[in-house]
Amino acid sequence: MEIERKFLIPKLPVNLDSFPCRLLEQAYLCTEPVVRVRRSDDSFILTYKSKGLMSREEYNLPLTAESYEHLKAKADGNIISKKRYLIPLPEGLTIELDVFAAPFEGLWLAEVEFPSEEQANAFTPPEWFGEEVTWSSEYHNSTLSQKKL
Repeated sequence: MEIERKFLIPKLPVNLDSFPCRLLEQAYLCTEPVVRVRRSDDSFILTYKSKGLMSREEYNLPLTAESYEHLKAKADGNIISKKRYLIPLPEGLTIELDVFAAPFEGLWLAEVEFPSEEQANAFTPPEWFGEEVTWSSEYHNSTLSQKKL
């Protein structure tokens, strides 16, 4: 089960380069339900996600680089590329701050995952977070993959 809240970020933190970062590329084979392939640095994963906004089922399966490339070629829509910065929070949680590359350059989203819906509902976001978009599918990567550019 994935339980997360998602926020737009109006301005990037000045010390962003001091946090660990991964390069992500993801392609969507289907958006309802969500079936995607992702490259995270040198790891490759096939993911299924059920419908939902704050909470939804998520299953991950490892792929080889060859399987990833084969499936990526079958993607429906835009390939999403981004840098994901991992920023620790005092509560033992982690902010996953996504800085999107073209064609979504300038889009910055922060996600925080939680072990329970109670903890997610009790979360107070840092002051530098902008508008919460948890309750909208507009900023799901699967939705972005289908935008006409």
